Amino acid sequence: MNNSVAMRDALLRNVLKAMHEDERIYFVTADFGSPVLDHIRSGFPNRFCNVGVAEQNLINISSGLALEGYKVFSYAIAPFITMRCFEQLRVNLALLSEVRDINVNLIGVGAGYSYVVSGPTHQCYEDISLIRTLPNFKLYSSSDQHTAGAFIEYCLNQSGPKYLRFDAQPLPALRESLEAACLIDGFEILRAGSDGVIVSTGYMTHTALAVAENLSSQKDIMVIDLFDLTGFDQKKLVETIMGKVVVFSLEEGFSNRGGLDALMGEMIKSARISSNFEGIGVNPGYSFELGTRQELHELVGIGQDAVTQRIEQTLNSL
Repeated sequence: MNNSVAMRDALLRNVLKAMHEDERIYFVTADFGSPVLDHIRSGFPNRFCNVGVAEQNLINISSGLALEGYKVFSYAIAPFITMRCFEQLRVNLALLSEVRDINVNLIGVGAGYSYVVSGPTHQCYEDISLIRTLPNFKLYSSSDQHTAGAFIEYCLNQSGPKYLRFDAQPLPALRESLEAACLIDGFEILRAGSDGVIVSTGYMTHTALAVAENLSSQKDIMVIDLFDLTGFDQKKLVETIMGKVVVFSLEEGFSNRGGLDALMGEMIKSARISSNFEGIGVNPGYSFELGTRQELHELVGIGQDAVTQRIEQTLNSL
């Protein structure tokens, strides 16, 4: 578990392997690279295209290839592949998939504060909210290299447009292996607990585990990693959190803007769960402060200390 691999490379290794076996796989990038991508480009020049810094055209080309029967992987920086070309996502993928069978897999690298030194133009706090507004889209959010690599099965075997949001930095593995990343339920209990539960996604699952450990001498906190935000087993998740005094959602995205907190709040309301619910996310607003990811997280309310204090206060008030 000590050999951390970037999420994108964990998936791209499996894409490369699959391209040897399936001639219908095509890879398109918006002038964005990685060491593994060099092998894809050199090994399959006839099924690789660099469109340049042109994410809108990336989606146009990808949808055209998908109409020709290809399983397409489209690769760019997370804020650019979601926000810069949102109309293309809506028309060429979400709308088109209503009437045609297409398979396009968007790989967005740089979720949340991944590109911490690049400032708010390259950071991505809005992607979960935006993609959730689009019908027919599937949304996957990895917390480690093993879930990222395991998504290859979804990409190859499920039709429709998909968005895979990856951290740009190698993170500690939370599972023993790729085989240990069971995607069936769309979520996984990483820590058992009876006093409350944190449902987190992406990078914030690491924070959730640290917070639960910080509070372990006082409270017993369950941590659930939710990585399939559109296709998780809702009935099973409801059964899992039922009876907990309070449920927290934790995300590296703007709070009260339609992200994970909205997803969880809607589920709890529709299932008529009696648990208290509190969404924790980035305080809405853009910051130009410089610092480490941990320092910036504390400034916007999602740092380990800030979340520990907030959850402790909530639990003690109930």
